[in-house]
Amino acid sequence: MRQRHSLFHSYTLRLALLYAIIFSASTLLLFYFFYIFTASYMTQQMDSTIQAEIQGLVERYDQEGLRGLTTLISERVNRQQATGNSIYLLTTFTLQPVVGNLDRWPSNASSNNDWIEFSLERNEQTNETHLARAKIFRLPEKYGLLVGRDINQLTEAKRRIIQALAWGLVIMVLLAFLGGLVLSRKTVRKIERINQTTKSIMSGDLSRRIPVTGRNDDFDQVADNLNQMLDRIQMLMEDVRRVSDNIAHDLRTPLARLRQHLEEARLREEPTSKSAINLEQSIKEADSLLVTFNALLRIARIEAGQVRAGFSMIDFHALLRDIVEFYEPLIEEKHQTLETTLQANIKSQGDQNLLFQAFANVVENAIKYMPDCGNLSLSLIRLNAELVITIADNGPGIPESERDTVFRRFYRLDQSRSSSGNGLGLSMVSAVIALHRGTISLQDNAPGLRVIIRLPLTESLAKTQLVEAPPVGESVVQEIDLPTEANRTAIS
Repeated sequence: MRQRHSLFHSYTLRLALLYAIIFSASTLLLFYFFYIFTASYMTQQMDSTIQAEIQGLVERYDQEGLRGLTTLISERVNRQQATGNSIYLLTTFTLQPVVGNLDRWPSNASSNNDWIEFSLERNEQTNETHLARAKIFRLPEKYGLLVGRDINQLTEAKRRIIQALAWGLVIMVLLAFLGGLVLSRKTVRKIERINQTTKSIMSGDLSRRIPVTGRNDDFDQVADNLNQMLDRIQMLMEDVRRVSDNIAHDLRTPLARLRQHLEEARLREEPTSKSAINLEQSIKEADSLLVTFNALLRIARIEAGQVRAGFSMIDFHALLRDIVEFYEPLIEEKHQTLETTLQANIKSQGDQNLLFQAFANVVENAIKYMPDCGNLSLSLIRLNAELVITIADNGPGIPESERDTVFRRFYRLDQSRSSSGNGLGLSMVSAVIALHRGTISLQDNAPGLRVIIRLPLTESLAKTQLVEAPPVGESVVQEIDLPTEANRTAIS
């Protein structure tokens, strides 16, 4: 059986996560271009300011010469002492400082440089350094002019932009994941409702339908289509079942009359005559057909819950002991061994007649298909709120591919149908277990077959809605129908 549909294994969550990844990648690319353009714009603005200052200094040099240039630089340095953003340095051709607020020419500046960036020590006590950006301009007479700005604020602004974009990306990814989780949870709930409905239908409750919200969305349209399909399937299955039940019911009475006529004819013949022998064989065939039709009607009424026998408190230990005592002669006849482990004082509500027949059918099949001198084990234990009955043998077993199909009506492992039986025994067992809200499973016993039956331990099963149908022919169960030589091979 497949596991419950998990949220973290759902396709919608994977789709939401994929969308979140794609959206995050595209947003990250967008943030990258945003940062590049913003940082480039801020750098260009600063370069334009530096370029404008150099242009003003060059014009002063052209108008008033070196004296006017040094005076202007001194004035600007004095004005910049409060903020300290602008950087000026005028040197001789030997790089000796003439005027400015730098004490030396930057080491990474050369005659081939245009724009340079270098570290600028701003606080001698704390050794705090800032990054500066400057442009070099060559004056006549080999004077060097360096004009720049402290770009610590620009660097800090870039850092804050990166930090803000990073936090924005993290928040966006979290919101995308949470949003995908919420949307996936809603979708998984809708899918889980469909899964639960289909599981109930596969368990035999054909009346279940997928709930519809009335919003006329995609899920409602799928639910409507599935419900219409289920209505059609239920109608067809009921028609098929009704036909088989009606055939069984309608033919049972004529067969009973035919058997009676055959019996009367046999009594009129000599017991050793050929006619009497043929009539006896015909009577056995009629008995086999009657058993088959009775089994069909019994299964149909069990599956419909139309049983007359009410539920009562059953001692399962005593019930299984009766089955063991009944089959002990047959087991001894085939030189087989039976091991029992029956826990006492296990009681629960149920129909004793139906349960006896169901357990007897399973034990009978095990004895029938086990080889001589085979081993059979029967156990009864309490497990939490369930009672577990295990019947294991060392016979040929049932192939794993056939274990789900052997519970169908008339299904037999012997496809040639050369062996005795009609393939209704396990169908009746499955119907009885389902009536008691239990489960039956077939497992490999290596070698042989292990049949595990689980029934709920509860006293509330008597409250199950069982519809008492009007009698049709004979009652389903009037008393315990113990297996006999006449029907042992018929219901198997």
